[in-house]
Amino acid sequence: MEDNFERALNGCKGVQGSKEVDIERPRRRESDNRTCWQWLVSLALYASALGLGMAISVLGPTLEDLATNVNKNISDLSYIFVGRSSGYAGGSLIGGILFDFVNPHLLLGFSLLVTASGMFGTPFCKNAWLLTALISSVGGSMGVIDTGGNVVILETWGEQAGPHMQALHFSFAIGAFASPIIAKLLFGDKPGKNLLTDASSENSSIIIPPSSHSTRSIPTSMWAYIVIGAFVLLVSLFFFILHFRSPPISNRKKTLNGKQMFSKHHNILIFLLSMFFFFYVGSEVAYGSFIFTYAKDYAGMDQTRAAGLNSLFWGTFAAGRGLAIFFAACLRPGTLILLSLVGTTVSSLLLLLFSKNAPMLWTCTALFGVSMSTTFPSGISWVEQYTTVTGRSAAVFVVGAAFGEMVLPALVGFLLGLVQNQPLLMYMAFGASIFTSVLFPVMYKIASQGRVPGKSNKDDNEYRQTPQDNVEEIQEPNNKNEAT
Repeated sequence: MEDNFERALNGCKGVQGSKEVDIERPRRRESDNRTCWQWLVSLALYASALGLGMAISVLGPTLEDLATNVNKNISDLSYIFVGRSSGYAGGSLIGGILFDFVNPHLLLGFSLLVTASGMFGTPFCKNAWLLTALISSVGGSMGVIDTGGNVVILETWGEQAGPHMQALHFSFAIGAFASPIIAKLLFGDKPGKNLLTDASSENSSIIIPPSSHSTRSIPTSMWAYIVIGAFVLLVSLFFFILHFRSPPISNRKKTLNGKQMFSKHHNILIFLLSMFFFFYVGSEVAYGSFIFTYAKDYAGMDQTRAAGLNSLFWGTFAAGRGLAIFFAACLRPGTLILLSLVGTTVSSLLLLLFSKNAPMLWTCTALFGVSMSTTFPSGISWVEQYTTVTGRSAAVFVVGAAFGEMVLPALVGFLLGLVQNQPLLMYMAFGASIFTSVLFPVMYKIASQGRVPGKSNKDDNEYRQTPQDNVEEIQEPNNKNEAT
């Protein structure tokens, strides 16, 4: 009887073991499909960030041609930047709310479609105010894309989002770097060629009256808008396909009852991060915008060397974001932020102390560019460790960054007209570095104080466990009891 009982028990265990094998294969297949889907979404997000970078930076090198297109001077057309920034901030706010209620793939696809339409319409716009309205609408759609891209990459990868967040922002930097090349080197003005006519070089010198808008030629640099618009349109179609193929996947940390986990000081933390990005992005854009003027007028460089210094900053900025993809796989976001803060503080201090020393300008500008490159994506990944970044949360710090992009460069430009023979740009860079270096420990202290039920206070690795992990740990003793 005992032998029969043991054989029956072993048979039951064998059946149970075969069931485990049968169940394990579908799970493995499901995991592979999930990973494949994650990479498809990520590639689409990288492409959207690439298009976003191109769409934002193409305005600068083509501004003169746009002014000619609408029969205005460049100074009379400068308000289109204000229109785009206002639309960007508004789009970030609206998008942040919509992403909490609307399918993110559908919303991103629609926003990219609006951006593509704006790119297509810009070369053929002959009225300054209509052009401003068009650029403002493009800015609004780009604000939605910027906010949504950060949220969706967190939703898609969860705790593994660090390298992918860096890759997302690296794609943006590559787009911003490539756009001027497309506009001026690939489609630079060539005599006798334009979008509407192949008139000879002799005819191109004829002055066409403003009333003949319908026959006026369009500069060849406007082809850049068509190329960028076509690329963005393709990316939008890909997002529509993703929307109809499968619902979005969320890898966010949740409690056992399925609720997302938030810091007890969630609102304060998001607000402080917004202030952090205000000074960081404002300093980045102000330095990149005025380093050419600073090097030429204050440091006494010629235009070629000053332009090279400007290119060095943006080149090291893009290279730093590329390297950060690999560093983010082995370093925590907080560590990357600390390294960035040390680099920006040291380099800006040396730039301030040796403001006219050419070797120091070249060396510290490169260090400043590399140090600033990882801060924004690392900041988003860092705060996600302590609280859930919703669409509305992302909108708050994206708007903070947008206002910093508007305020600090405008402030530096205003002060340059009032104060002479002072390294105002370096004062701004050092002041912003000190402010962010002081603010980050404050944010860290607030973030680590309180956690909602479902998070452990012992260790980051413990409270990051998913509900499935907790369930398996609870079920294992039960299975052993059943076996015994």
